[in-house]
Amino acid sequence: MTEFSASTSTDFRKLSYIIIDDFDNFQRSMREMLRSFGAEEIESFARAAPAIQFCSYNHVDVVLCDFNLGEGKNGQHILEELRHKKLLKRSSIFLMITAEASKEMVMGAREYQPDAYLTKPINRAMLIKRLDSLISQRSALLPVNREIDRENYPEAISLCLKNLSAQPRYKTWLMKTLADLYYRLGDFSHALKIYEDVLKQRDLSWANLGRGRVLIATGNHDEAASTLETLTEKNPDYMEAYDLLAETLEKKGEPVRAQKVLEKAAMLSPNALLRQKQLARLAVSNQDLSTASEAWRKTIELGLHSIHDSSRHYLALGQSLSDLGEEDIASDDCGRADEAIATLKRMEQRFPDEDNIRVRSRVVQSRVLAGQGDQAEANKVLESVGDELSNNDTIDPELGIDYAKTLFRLGRDNDANELLGVLFQRCADNPPLLHKIESLLDEPVGFQQKLKARALNRDGIKAFETDSSDDAIRIFNEALLIVPNHAALNLNLCQVLMKKNQSSGDSTLLRQAEEHLDRLKNLPEQHRQYRRLVSLRKKLQGMMA
Repeated sequence: MTEFSASTSTDFRKLSYIIIDDFDNFQRSMREMLRSFGAEEIESFARAAPAIQFCSYNHVDVVLCDFNLGEGKNGQHILEELRHKKLLKRSSIFLMITAEASKEMVMGAREYQPDAYLTKPINRAMLIKRLDSLISQRSALLPVNREIDRENYPEAISLCLKNLSAQPRYKTWLMKTLADLYYRLGDFSHALKIYEDVLKQRDLSWANLGRGRVLIATGNHDEAASTLETLTEKNPDYMEAYDLLAETLEKKGEPVRAQKVLEKAAMLSPNALLRQKQLARLAVSNQDLSTASEAWRKTIELGLHSIHDSSRHYLALGQSLSDLGEEDIASDDCGRADEAIATLKRMEQRFPDEDNIRVRSRVVQSRVLAGQGDQAEANKVLESVGDELSNNDTIDPELGIDYAKTLFRLGRDNDANELLGVLFQRCADNPPLLHKIESLLDEPVGFQQKLKARALNRDGIKAFETDSSDDAIRIFNEALLIVPNHAALNLNLCQVLMKKNQSSGDSTLLRQAEEHLDRLKNLPEQHRQYRRLVSLRKKLQGMMA
């Protein structure tokens, strides 16, 4: 005979349930408790794959999922994949079950927003109390969530407004959802008004986060950064605030500060793959390859059972280690070079059917070997994929840029420049790729040499700005010994030489300037320094007339 709780009016019979746990006894216990509440449609799974597959073809109202499922995917991976594939409707309920609610586990799982946590052992009273509360809210807000699932946001807004008076118990949820809906529709003024009205009454984290998001969308980056910095100080475990703050700082042109923010967030919640990936990307752009490599390692580790696993993570780690491996030559330590090659070989094994995977791997492997001084093996590895790299007109641009880096490392500068020239024409309408091509044309050297040349360029500019022309000329010439065809460096030196000529009248300075402009005679018109080159050439011709 079915038992019903006298303290609840929830009709459990109308809902469908799945239990995901690797212990039969626990599955059986949960099933019996659910049946005692009146539940009838119950499925059980011991592993992630069949559970996810079931959700792909069946609507599920309530998921009760253990965090630790033994080998393979855990409960966080399941929640992550269900959210990513949109297999859970907004009206569905996901309860994460744990044997121990460690901070690291809770922080990691919370990134994907389970509806609640239940800590083992679980008894009947605990389960019915939690389910009754969640299902009651689900039922009351079902019409709103149904329209959001349908992406009918105007109707969802209308229902939220009606329910503010009809369902005062859920006012906070309705206000938060209403503001988010306005934001999705691009109605930032209404969204901002809701967040600020809420904050006038109470300092709530979600309202501050939402306000920060609207400020970013409307271009108020300074105010957004201030709001989000305060939010992270008051709520140090609010991970979304760190992510949004880092995004804001990057848009403000402060990538180093953005990286520091993500480093702190990753330390607090180390199991969020997408944050580790973003940290790695930022660190690469900041030339902090040690941090980038560590973040890529963590990304790969977290991706082992994740829906977000990607060959690009392995490739990026291999590329970062390749650049860092230059430092190993002096110390006779091949650790990073060996790790790079091992990582790339794992990538080939893990993603064997992916387009160009073998070619991408061998291009970086060849560069690693060349960086270690093994030219013969580097050429051999590259020749093994020579046919796939033979056509500059059809090669994938990203692969082509990486291939050009390897050609430079192998001393095949003419081949590299020819390839980059073709890519410059092909990618004329793709600014990010053009920037990568420009950078490689300007600095076709190893990572450490590149850093040295950039530091010298900065020092030369400082000397020029303080009217120390002789020091500037010396420093720029030293930098050009490292990267002789660097467009900005040659133009900087040319400008200093022309200025010094104006004060000294020494005509040899103008001939030196002319030599540096001649180095850039093949600079593509699309290059950012091309207009400056034309302007200085015209000015120099006038001075030499």
